[in-house]
Amino acid sequence: MGVQQQDPAGPGARARTLLEHLGGAGNVLSVAHCMTRLRLTLRDRGPVQHDAITALPGVLGVVEDGTSYQIVLGPAAVAPVTEAFEALLATPQDGPPAEPAESAKPAQPARAVLRRIGNVFVPLIPALIGCGIVAGLSGLLVNFRILPGLTPALAAVSGGFMALIAVFVGYNTAKEFGGTPVIGGAVAAVVVFPGVAKVEAFGQAVAPGQGGVLGALGAALLAVGVERWCRGRVPGALDVLLTPAVTVLVAGLVTVYGLMYVAGEAATAIGTAATALLDYGGAAAGFVLGGLFLPLVMVGLHQALIPIHATLIEQQGATVLLPILAMAGAGQVGAAVAVYARLRRHVDVRATIRSALPAGLLGVGEPLIYGVTLPLGRPFVTACFGGAFGGGFVGLFSMLGDRVGSTAIGPSGWALFPLLRGDHGPLTTLAVYSGGLFVGYAVGFAATYWFGFTAEQLARYGGPDRAEAPDPTPGPPALTG
Repeated sequence: MGVQQQDPAGPGARARTLLEHLGGAGNVLSVAHCMTRLRLTLRDRGPVQHDAITALPGVLGVVEDGTSYQIVLGPAAVAPVTEAFEALLATPQDGPPAEPAESAKPAQPARAVLRRIGNVFVPLIPALIGCGIVAGLSGLLVNFRILPGLTPALAAVSGGFMALIAVFVGYNTAKEFGGTPVIGGAVAAVVVFPGVAKVEAFGQAVAPGQGGVLGALGAALLAVGVERWCRGRVPGALDVLLTPAVTVLVAGLVTVYGLMYVAGEAATAIGTAATALLDYGGAAAGFVLGGLFLPLVMVGLHQALIPIHATLIEQQGATVLLPILAMAGAGQVGAAVAVYARLRRHVDVRATIRSALPAGLLGVGEPLIYGVTLPLGRPFVTACFGGAFGGGFVGLFSMLGDRVGSTAIGPSGWALFPLLRGDHGPLTTLAVYSGGLFVGYAVGFAATYWFGFTAEQLARYGGPDRAEAPDPTPGPPALTG
């Protein structure tokens, strides 16, 4: 894979080119995006020109997961390209839609469900980041006793979204699973409505917010099921009246009298398990979590962890898992630097590292994954070792009583510093997280430098750089070893 060039024609031209290589608008069933990827559901993989897409300027990689086709564009490009892509889909196209091919492989059920749950939470990440940074700023002002009159306003700005996140989760859930979005939001709003405190279920008063985002997710899924049941049975003349009323009534009552209790117990179990995991097995747990996170990112399933992060933030004010998982990016950076140092005659991959390394330091790992370590093979594995040791370092300090958490989800690497929260003040928190990053960088570099290359790769690209002479056969060799 060569150097990714900037797209001089802009997002509109890039979206048009992508649509052509994907088989046209009739072959695209849905489109969405996360922080780095254009996520598409395709009718048929047959017309897709995969090699042409991966060769396009600005395309950092492609992830195929059943019916999901994810094009990695990077954080700066994905939003404008998605907007242009959606505009093209809204424009009438010539010709009939493509027919589904017999060879199209559906996603595995478990992975498909996780991907769709991830799609519910991914659109919420920008708000979580913004509110988390404002909350961190408010905390600094409180700690240093600066502008005390401003901190209540900052607390309101940062806390308003989290207080009503259940509504947004319900809306997105219904939208993702085929229901009416506003009905999903309305049913999920019951979870955070203060008036539920007057209701008794299972012999005790229901607490507003009980169950959190898990309760909202379950309530909206229930609403989708009830709505679909009504649509097939209610006469058309009464559908506009009865279907919304029955959906809100049935799903709302089940939520109040049962689902909130069950979701609350599940949320409590998640918080207890995360705390116990790091208190009693922090080093080992951090090693495993940090080492396995890069493969999850590679296949796009890391988004399925967002409900767990959101639940921990609701319960404890921060997620203790994200700083550990962020160490995977540190291992990736260390591995990329080792590749740069060892393969001195590989002009193409060294240029890719120079352009992708700043994003990697800020926690955006896809450019380094798809442009450097994964095509080379072994450096991807050694990068995982760097993430494992970095995660083990942060986990070890959790065992020792210095837990580090993040007040929001989304950022990683250096970008996570403004969102950190710990048990023993900001300086200790910064020291633990920085130490984990350093360990991840160092182990990722050392493991890759000494064990990350085959003899063929070293013979072809190692040694003096020879004045960076152009490589007659650009691109990393095929995956070996």
